[in-house]
Amino acid sequence: MVFLVGCSRQQSNVEEVQESREAKAMLQGVWMDKESGDVSFSVKGDTIFYADTTSMPAYFKIVGDSLVFASGTKYAIEKQTEHLFWFRNQNGDIIKLEKTDDQDAKAEFTHETSKIMTYTHQVKTDSVISYNGERYHWYIAINPTKYKVVNRTYNDDGVEVENVYYDNIMHISVFKGGQQLYSSDFRKQQYGNIVPSEFLTEAIFANMEYSHADAAGLHFNATLCMPDGASCYLVETLISYKGQMTMKMIE
Repeated sequence: MVFLVGCSRQQSNVEEVQESREAKAMLQGVWMDKESGDVSFSVKGDTIFYADTTSMPAYFKIVGDSLVFASGTKYAIEKQTEHLFWFRNQNGDIIKLEKTDDQDAKAEFTHETSKIMTYTHQVKTDSVISYNGERYHWYIAINPTKYKVVNRTYNDDGVEVENVYYDNIMHISVFKGGQQLYSSDFRKQQYGNIVPSEFLTEAIFANMEYSHADAAGLHFNATLCMPDGASCYLVETLISYKGQMTMKMIE
């Protein structure tokens, strides 16, 4: 009897976590916000596609009364029919969507792949400075890469979306006359002992710029930011006159 009860409970738990194929089938098509008239997303198979070209497609399933993304994020479904889909976003607001057959709305999903964005400023800067009777020439090169950084944010519906950016590699060279004192590439991973790792994972190596020269050497500031620029860390990179490099947090 104990064995039978155990099997019954296990089978019940499996059934509870199974996704609803009927609910997923009803979600197929293009959906728009009932109040604003803006297109929200398109559903094809087990994937949600967004109208903007920067948000990555999202795998999903419907389990019970929740829309569940591959990341584990869940949204409570308030109402679902063939032509209506109401759910609560991350703020608890009810988003009311309705299915549309409008050809202009469908045309917003003609792009095959999402756009991967680059995040750069000037490609190269350099200057000659004088300190304590000596002349120094420095230059910085900002090199875009194909290293992808996934950044999670929320769209206008309050739904989690993933945007992908290409990261940068920074290069610093310092010369004293014709003598090279220092030359090296910098990647964001080198700041792992200074910048919190959870921030660094989604951050972009946004910029490197010259600050000033003093008795310690030439000071450069590295900027590591979330792609939206809302939060950044500024780390000082010091190149001494003997060609030694050190780092410290500024802010």
